[in-house]
Amino acid sequence: MRRALVGCFALSLSAPPIGVFLMLRRMSLMTEAMSHAILPGAAVGFLVAGLSLPAMTLGGLAAGLAVALLAGFVTRSTVIKEDASLAAFYLISLAAGVLLVSLRGSQVDLLHILFGSVLALDDPALLLLGGIATVTLFALAALYRPLVMECVDPLFLRSVSGVGGPVHYAFLGLVVMNLVGGFQALGTLLAVGLMLLPAISARLWATDLSGLIPVSMLLAMAASLSGLILSYHADLPTGPAIVLSAGALYVVSLLVGTRGGLLRRLMRRRHLAA
Repeated sequence: MRRALVGCFALSLSAPPIGVFLMLRRMSLMTEAMSHAILPGAAVGFLVAGLSLPAMTLGGLAAGLAVALLAGFVTRSTVIKEDASLAAFYLISLAAGVLLVSLRGSQVDLLHILFGSVLALDDPALLLLGGIATVTLFALAALYRPLVMECVDPLFLRSVSGVGGPVHYAFLGLVVMNLVGGFQALGTLLAVGLMLLPAISARLWATDLSGLIPVSMLLAMAASLSGLILSYHADLPTGPAIVLSAGALYVVSLLVGTRGGLLRRLMRRRHLAA
């Protein structure tokens, strides 16, 4: 439980800020496709070395980056939009990954890859999550201004500077890295849970990036802690309990959030009517 908490806290420091930028760029659903894009690479690593952290991590990272680059190439070279190309690669990747795992592994192995095993995190996995969090935070600090500009006006950024393309691909690399980290703890199906739900919830409590990023981190940490406690006392699967805790925080934010919560809007309308 202590290792799981440390791993989830490391993931809570790096994934939610990425989710905030994805939300502002209206790319939230892209992460679902990207999370499944890492599955074939992880499956190849599993076929080669079994449940080996380095092999599955390198395979997932290579597959995720390859899908991101291929989707971008298809978008630039054909009439297919980015969301459609990502959807196509997502379906192909998911089917290929499940098939590859099934060739050698058991149903238990497949469930481990799809849904993760956060209570099985060992020292190498914790070092990986800590390294991903460190690289992500330093990279976001270095790319903060062009990332913000790309969220506000990407055409202006491309017209006044040539960093638009490199920044975009660097950001996609950070997305893939954090999905690989989430895959180690929560599996490919739930890897986006701590990335998007706290970021979306933070939008109901803060209005600018100076508030969105720290609030999303705090919400992710709260979801990790409450999910682990819930899974321990109620004997529930840990990964789904963590993501459901993040979902519960989203519902609470939706109702009582200071920036557009439903109950606050309802009370304001009654006050104005009176």
